[in-house]
Amino acid sequence: MVGNSAQRDQSSDEEWALRVDLAACYRAIAMYGWDDLVFTHVSARIPGTDDHFLINAYGMMFEEITASSLLKIDLSGNKLVESPFDINPAGFVIHSAVHEVRHDAACVIHTHTKAGVAVSAQADGLLPISQTSLFPYATLAYHSYEGVALNEDEKLRLVADLGSMNAMILRNHGLLTAGATVADAFLLMYLLETACQIQVMAQSSGGELIQVPAPIVDGIQAQAEQVTKGLGGALVWPGLLRKLDRRDPSFRD
Repeated sequence: MVGNSAQRDQSSDEEWALRVDLAACYRAIAMYGWDDLVFTHVSARIPGTDDHFLINAYGMMFEEITASSLLKIDLSGNKLVESPFDINPAGFVIHSAVHEVRHDAACVIHTHTKAGVAVSAQADGLLPISQTSLFPYATLAYHSYEGVALNEDEKLRLVADLGSMNAMILRNHGLLTAGATVADAFLLMYLLETACQIQVMAQSSGGELIQVPAPIVDGIQAQAEQVTKGLGGALVWPGLLRKLDRRDPSFRD
């Protein structure tokens, strides 16, 4: 594992707790098979700042990520702590765009899963055909493909398309979720990814798909609050950390 042994001493308690959660998120993404070698990314804004955030060291597999190996950068892409690793340039464009405008979005997750990309290539996008799909469907935006996300000008269009939503399908590209915490962004990505998998499986049957009636779709947010007891991602996050600890607790290093 690659990390910075001095990073713990250089981080506040709040930053270190965030580093552990973000490293756990990377490990969970690897555990569920959502990683794409080293080519996707998760970021989190450092508490008490508007322009400093953490992101993965470009070149590390997600199963290798530790709390101390995460890069600390600013909105200009400058590394604030020395690291032999660079920043994923496309990751920087996407994540800095959201963090710069959406101060409520403390964590941003972006994936290139097979199911997510498959649904992103469908003209109708995500369909409300499963209970699982309704939760991301109620806060879902779309962004048209403009090539690999290296163009600074695209940032304005991406955040305009995202608006106040917390889930986005990037056409021909993949999925994105945002949340007030790492746990919230992860739970929303779990639901969005699962909904995409269900949709691709349902479509493969060749039969007619039944969509959930609009009144039920419209009322799903209130039901989501009841189901999670108002805790959102915090309902599942402690259990997920325990699961990761049983597998390999080195993400905490």
